Formats: sequence, C-alpha cells, structure tokens
Amino acid sequence: MARDNQKLTGVQKAAILFITLGPEAAAGIIKKLPDAEIQKITYEIANISSVKSDQKKEILEEFVQMNKAKDYLLEGGIEYARNLLSKALGSQRAIEILDKVTEATQQFRPFAIARKADAHQLLNIISDEHPQTIALILCYLQADKAGQILSALPENVQAEVSYRIATMSTTSHDVVKEIEKVLDDKLSSVVRSDMKVIGGVQTIVDILNQVDRSTEKNITEGLEKEDAELAEKVRESMFVFEDIVTLDDVSIQRVLREVDSKDLSLALKGCSEEVAECIFRNQSKRASAALKEDIEFLGPVRLMDVEKAQQGIVNIIRRLDEAGEVVMARGGEDAIIV
Repeated sequence: MARDNQKLTGVQKAAILFITLGPEAAAGIIKKLPDAEIQKITYEIANISSVKSDQKKEILEEFVQMNKAKDYLLEGGIEYARNLLSKALGSQRAIEILDKVTEATQQFRPFAIARKADAHQLLNIISDEHPQTIALILCYLQADKAGQILSALPENVQAEVSYRIATMSTTSHDVVKEIEKVLDDKLSSVVRSDMKVIGGVQTIVDILNQVDRSTEKNITEGLEKEDAELAEKVRESMFVFEDIVTLDDVSIQRVLREVDSKDLSLALKGCSEEVAECIFRNQSKRASAALKEDIEFLGPVRLMDVEKAQQGIVNIIRRLDEAGEVVMARGGEDAIIV
C-alpha cells in the first residue's frame, strides 16, 4: 500500500504507525485502545503490504506533534497549547493538530483494561465495593458486560447501584482516575498486560478456529464481500472439519483413536460423501459397519449438535498437530514427501 498521507484515514495512519514503531513500542499503545478501535486497526494492518519510508516519517512526525499538543493541553489549556504549537509549526498547522487531538481524546474512555476483562473477573473484584463505586465503573463498561455484572449482584445491591447510575450526572475527573488506577492494579493479576502487537490474518484465523461453524461461515462470507483476497488468505490458513480429507491415512487413524464413537457418528450425520468415505476407509470393516449403523439410527438431529461434534474433532486434530502426532497440510509449507 502506498497512498498519500492526506488521503489516509485515522485508522490507516494508526496501522502504519504501529508497523513503524515495531512490536514492543506499539504494544504499549494498542493495549490502551478500545476494543472497537483495535479491531479496525487490526483489519488495516492485515491489508498493508508495504509502506514508503517518507510516509512512515510523516506519520511518525504527526504522532509526535499530537503528543506534544496533548501535553501542552494538560499543562496549560487550549490557548497555551495553541501559542506553543503556533510558534513551532505555524498557526494553521497548530489548529489542525489541536483539532485532531481534541477529537481523539474524546474517543477514548476510562477503564480500558476493565472493558477488556470478562464480567466474571470484574464481578469478583468489585462486588464488595461501595454501590457508588460499582455504579461509576458500570457506567464506563459495555452495556452487555455491565448487565451481566448487575444481574449477578445481590438484589438489594442491584437496586441501589441502579438508582445511583440513574441519578449520576457528573463525576470529578480525579475521582474517575483514582478509581480506574485502583481497579487496574487489581485487574493486573488476572488480565494480561504484557500484550504484543496483535492483528493480521493469523489472529483472525485463531479466533475463527474457536467459534461455531455457523459463525465461522457468516464471518468468512462477510470477509468475502469486504475483501475477496483477504478472505482467501484466511481460508488458506484455516482447518475445518471437511479438511479431514486432506490428512494422510495414518493421521486419520491416529485421530479416530481419540474420538468418541457417539461424537463421530453425530459429526458424520449429513456430511459430504467424500468425508464419510475418508473415515470409513480408515476403519476396520466391522467398525465401519457399526458406525454406519449408528448414523442411521440417530434419526433427525440438531444442526448445532452436529457442528459441536465436528468442532470437537477439529480441536482434537489441532491438538495432535501441535504435538506432532498428525500432519495438517497448510499450503506448500507442510507438503508431505513420501
């Protein structure tokens, strides 16, 4: 990718900045961003193939200028920042930088680490806090997460916390920062803070490998509409149940020793003839006949149960692959020589 910096969006510039800074420096920044922003930047990083050196330099300089502007704002307010930046960059450039800093500052919300923690972790930490403190924290969380926590609180506390949320209007910035600091310290033991740069195709693949088949299909089809080339890269890196036909016979036989017969019959219910034949071929005639009989006796089954069984077998294959007991072919990297 090589585009004029003036035509780049803020997210695209952020992606280039993280690439320019390198993993260690970028990790310290990206972990402070809201989840939605991380997802957008991740998508852009996955789509960047190359960046010109002068483009890197310009974006890095803009980043430095915006940080200076932020420091000036905190130090002496908007007029103080405008005066200092005008002397260094000129009045027009100073206005542009300040506008961007103001806009960016409004996008970031307190309690970033808490927003990344799961509801159960947060509940364990804040359940004994004063209702006013709990109310303040819930106001800054995602609505679904706040709802889960509120529902898990004792009934008398639920009512009090809800009342305080409903009647809360403004809160001192210092109070918010102090509560955020205490909560971050408590969460540091349960939420990883040593994050490395994330994103790219492999991150998407790792996530998709853990979701149900319907979700996986919806996401890959959505990627196809958004970016066909990226969708193809994701598919090439993934292993789904139907890909069992790409395993060699020895690997398939090793996998079958780990799979429960009930899960296997359920997974094969309604699968392609090619997949079924691949399994039958790697069983004894007696075992194959018994499996076919089990499948026939199953009758109607729920799609979600079939997908769950298939996903369980895929997880077994991945585990054995990581242990070096089976070979999952990925493009030309794992080509097998006989």
